[in-house]
Amino acid sequence: MTAADPRPLTGEPVALDLLNTRWAVDGEPLDLFAGAAGLTRVQGLAVWLESTGLAGRFRADAATLVHLLTAREALARAVADPADESARTLVDAVLEHGRIRATLTAEGPGERAEFADPTWGPAWTAARDYLDLLGSAPDRIRRCASETCVLHFFDVSRNGTRRWCSMAACGNRAKASRHYARTRER
Repeated sequence: MTAADPRPLTGEPVALDLLNTRWAVDGEPLDLFAGAAGLTRVQGLAVWLESTGLAGRFRADAATLVHLLTAREALARAVADPADESARTLVDAVLEHGRIRATLTAEGPGERAEFADPTWGPAWTAARDYLDLLGSAPDRIRRCASETCVLHFFDVSRNGTRRWCSMAACGNRAKASRHYARTRER
């Protein structure tokens, strides 16, 4: 049985969910793959694989973790600055470890990811997901508007104006801060 996921934001697309394996609590940086919540690095990987639905397809082991950390760094740089050519090169380097094979299924045309080395599977899947996000709505890939938050999300709101990773957390703190500032001025 996998431990509970300690992260404050889960359920984002795989690429952004990978970025969200680093977060902060009260200004203290935490990393799911570096001992957050008392988990070992590989246990943190197992939690992430489970939360993203990849646990049945890939193993939580040291080699997979090394490749996933490579992908996380590449994606973090690419999301921070989409114009950064070196970041694009890093994402491309991760993508070179897998490919899509067209298939014919009972339901019709399909696709299947293939890897020469399965330990690259989760890293490649996250990088490929980033390409899908860029292809569908790159302007909806966002970082939380809170200055103290490092989390990312894909804005699926109807009008595309989501600003916070969570209204219950960062959004509420911002509203409370504005309210306090207004009442203090009076």
